Amino acid sequence: MSETRFDFAVIGAGPGGYVAAIRAAQLGLNTAIIEREHLGGICLNWGCIPTKALLRTSELYHTMKRASEFGLAADNVRFDLARVVERSRKVAERLSNGVAYLMRKNKITVIDGTAHLKGAGRIAITDKSGQALPDIDAKHIIIATGARARTLAALEPDEKLIWTYKEAMVPESFPKSLLVVGSGAIGIEFASFYRTLGAEVTVVEILDRILPAEDAEISTLARKAFAKQGIAIHTGTSVERLVKGDGRVTAIVKKPNGEAGEITVERVILAIGITARCYRP
Repeated sequence: MSETRFDFAVIGAGPGGYVAAIRAAQLGLNTAIIEREHLGGICLNWGCIPTKALLRTSELYHTMKRASEFGLAADNVRFDLARVVERSRKVAERLSNGVAYLMRKNKITVIDGTAHLKGAGRIAITDKSGQALPDIDAKHIIIATGARARTLAALEPDEKLIWTYKEAMVPESFPKSLLVVGSGAIGIEFASFYRTLGAEVTVVEILDRILPAEDAEISTLARKAFAKQGIAIHTGTSVERLVKGDGRVTAIVKKPNGEAGEITVERVILAIGITARCYRP
């Protein structure tokens, strides 16, 4: 990076950040974008896009298992988890590379590193090893640092037994049983994916219906469909704490009637929503 003075700088290369950078460049501003991980942000690399790739795989697997219903023979249908994950990551990588192309096309300077505001339009940057890169100056700065998985004090991920969406997307082994805490879009997508591939899946939702952000009619129809698929669903139920054991987790839950219960599984996915990734200068 030879240039250190820009008209416009964006911290964060997710959908908000890279679109803002492109528009600024189109308006004639000398623009830089700073990203510490992957171009495209969470949605493209760890959310919407790779999740849909996983769901497409599970959909095909489900259809192949029903081949006989269509007069077809597909014996010994099975899946290769490593290749399922690899395909999902390649889909995300291909689209991230597409964002990189857009940066080059619009002559936007891409800086790989973590940004820190120093005041008066000055930004300090460190690379992945923690080494300082040259500071840059910008007349205008946009902070677009996106969001992260929400966690609670009693429900903290450890990347091994208790997962966020990241670990759930790249499992090293396939769990026989799984608890999904939260039934929004993220939780239900993972519940459907893992159940279709054969895991025993339980969903716990603190509100009185799954997919609470959707219309009540949609929630009702979805619950019937997922229950038919074999997913155990508990609404109006909260997870009080998680107790880790040897290769398993026991969730202490509070049922709608106030009674306590336990659910023991091999893995837990925390899908209790997302929260803003707070920027600290």
